[in-house]
Amino acid sequence: MAKNRGKKYQDALKKVDSKKKYAVNDAVQLVKDIDFANFDSTVEVAFKLNVDTKQADQQLRGAVVLPNGTGKDQTVIVFAKGDNAKAAKDAGADFVGDTDLAGKIQDGWLDFDVAIATPDMMPVVGRLGRILGPKGLMPNPKTGTVTMDVAKAVEESKAGKVTYRTDRDGNVAVPFGKASFDTDKLVENLKTIEDIVMKARPASVRGTYVQHASIASTFGPSVTLDLESF
Repeated sequence: MAKNRGKKYQDALKKVDSKKKYAVNDAVQLVKDIDFANFDSTVEVAFKLNVDTKQADQQLRGAVVLPNGTGKDQTVIVFAKGDNAKAAKDAGADFVGDTDLAGKIQDGWLDFDVAIATPDMMPVVGRLGRILGPKGLMPNPKTGTVTMDVAKAVEESKAGKVTYRTDRDGNVAVPFGKASFDTDKLVENLKTIEDIVMKARPASVRGTYVQHASIASTFGPSVTLDLESF
């Protein structure tokens, strides 16, 4: 609850009109202005969608490359052999391997942000499901992380590719940059995510698709978005 938050949060909260829906540019600028962290905060958007995630066709999952990146250096690993392994290394992958890499993860190593695999490596990677799955690190064709074009996948991940998926309650939360970004760059990234979420609307959904949307920095209060301003 907000009343249990610190003074800096309370001061930031006073600058937000909880009854107002802010235009995109105004919302982004406000989130930047009220950010009080002593590090470069991540800024995230959260959508509450009118979807029934018990229905397979209403579960959203995918990925998009942000035009201005995420502001975070991604550590990328690739499960591949032969020419594919070489292509991954040449593209800038931080770690490349097959059974040796899988064994390292089974021993507890998880110091990476993105895992990519060629289709032929999935029998090996599949055995890591209980480790990678709960952390959102399992390679998946829907996010472009199971592919023969490992070079492209690595380059996109390094350039600022983010993934999105609905949680059990129909929420989608996606980081779209850092508080230090210029407002226009954050807005461009945010609009890219909004566009991809809108295009992913399941055909079976009836009524209002996006019920609520807000943005916030790592520790800051959320700011409600006016969806008509996109």
